[in-house]
Amino acid sequence: MAEGFCRHLHPRQFKVSSAGLEKHGLNPHATMVMAEKGIDLKKHHSKTLDDIDLETIDYVITVCDHAHETCPLFPGRALVIHHSFPDPPGLADQVHDPEAKITCYRQVRDLIEAFVRDLPRVLARH
Repeated sequence: MAEGFCRHLHPRQFKVSSAGLEKHGLNPHATMVMAEKGIDLKKHHSKTLDDIDLETIDYVITVCDHAHETCPLFPGRALVIHHSFPDPPGLADQVHDPEAKITCYRQVRDLIEAFVRDLPRVLARH
């Protein structure tokens, strides 16, 4: 979701690539709630750090505590910034109603959107 918002909100300012520690594929609930905001994630794909040229990265932004705790050191000049968001699948697993599950994704989506909107200011502080 963060990559989608960054590409949508700051297309000329940032070249964005999202990766995780493991490939999980696109989450259909995340894809659906991003479509509600007019952002199509269907062309995105799950990547790991091995899929990215780490030497060219200026910033690494971890968005979950697990990634922050297990993220490797990055070569070159990359500045690592951590901003934790709740895990949408983890939140959704705690509820049984299908609409309540989607609400979990929407809540996290909106937190991520607010963070990404403010990203130029966040990076300027570092």
